[in-house]
Amino acid sequence: MDFILFLAEVPPGRIFGMDEQTFVAILANLINFCILAAVMAFLLYRPVRNILRKRTERIQGQLSQAEDEMVKAAELKAQYDQKMAEIARERDDILSEARKLAAETSQRLVNEAKKEADAVKARATANVEVEWERAESEMRTAIIEVSAQMAEKFVTLAINKETHDRLFTEAMAGLEEMKWRG
Repeated sequence: MDFILFLAEVPPGRIFGMDEQTFVAILANLINFCILAAVMAFLLYRPVRNILRKRTERIQGQLSQAEDEMVKAAELKAQYDQKMAEIARERDDILSEARKLAAETSQRLVNEAKKEADAVKARATANVEVEWERAESEMRTAIIEVSAQMAEKFVTLAINKETHDRLFTEAMAGLEEMKWRG
């Protein structure tokens, strides 16, 4: 209903009355707004500007710190890659050295085994020769014994008592001569 009363006060044919009182109210509101804006600017502009400046500085500091950390991370990655390359080279060198050492050790063991086999072969050959000579000597001895036994049987059958006595006397005489000469 107030709205209707408001419309009733407006002169006929106009929706908004621009009279002196309305003009003064608008001017007063405009002056109040300017004063309020100036007070607010004076009271709040510097602190808000300082807050925004500090925030900008903090963000710039964080960005700078992030860039520094990115540079450090890139350096650490480069160092890591370099160390990994060094480790790979060292690994290859160690493996190469181990292969070389294994080949040398293998060759040395093969040579030692050949020497030992040659020594065993030489000992076996020497043992075979010694055994051959021993067997040959035993066979000679056995042949001599068998020959002596056969000769004894042959002589005992072929020689009579007189021949035996005469051969014995000759053998004793030969022994006596040998005894006196030496």
